[in-house]
Amino acid sequence: MDYKDLRIFLAVSAAQNLARAGQELHMSASTLSRRIVRMEEEAGAQLLNRDRGPLTLTPAGELFRQHAEQTLAAWEALQSAVDTNVSDMEGSLTLYCSVTASYSFLADLLARFRERYPKVDLRLHTGDAAESIPRAESGGADVVIAARPEQLPDGLTFRTMASSPLLFIAPRALGTVPEIAQTEIDWGKVPMVLSESGLARSRVNQWFTARGVKPRIYAQVSGNEAIVSMVALGVGVGVVPELVLHNSPLASRVRVLPVRPELEPFAIGLCAQTQRMNEPLLQALWTTAVR
Repeated sequence: MDYKDLRIFLAVSAAQNLARAGQELHMSASTLSRRIVRMEEEAGAQLLNRDRGPLTLTPAGELFRQHAEQTLAAWEALQSAVDTNVSDMEGSLTLYCSVTASYSFLADLLARFRERYPKVDLRLHTGDAAESIPRAESGGADVVIAARPEQLPDGLTFRTMASSPLLFIAPRALGTVPEIAQTEIDWGKVPMVLSESGLARSRVNQWFTARGVKPRIYAQVSGNEAIVSMVALGVGVGVVPELVLHNSPLASRVRVLPVRPELEPFAIGLCAQTQRMNEPLLQALWTTAVR
């Protein structure tokens, strides 16, 4: 069990609610629930009462809370005693990313950054993933977390942190979309739920064009999370990055279609204006991201 798990447990036990703790930790309630279950398995006992109403600690959970507090206090004391690299750098950085990226990548990155640069003020804004690169270009954010576009605009620098496959998803219930029940799918008849713009839409368009197919668009939406929601309702087939599906509370209500050839994965990482890369705060965040 790592220190992050202990911090998560303390946050959940203090908030007595997964959704509120998730807002504080920038993680989804479903992700927190899975982490708590894993901790209970490792501890060999139920730690939280999950009856209706606020979450409460079981007797074993109270002992675990005390253990978590003592362990983290000892770890922080050790860090203070041996860490001579804590920076006095001050200032502020504005970050922009999608909600999914905020709890998929930022939690660990910002935790490490805050330990190293405790006096730097970090301001996070979330929104449509398709707006990330334009935010970096316009200076609307100092740094964005984004999928690398086919052609990175001039004047921007990108550092890859991870990759995410791009998946075709369908409702879990068989027969909900009868057009995909055939041995050979006629993609021109399949109702599609696609993003209005952005890299995912560009790659889906290329996939259909390469097959000489004009897709039947049921809906165009802003944000990948909305695509998962609509597919879960049974209206059609969507295309989303794997990390979005992995973190969605509706993941159990959709299934991945084994489509060949597969779409090219996303490269996800930090992006900022090249002319600003010599700024100390940006350099500090860039360095922290690859540690």
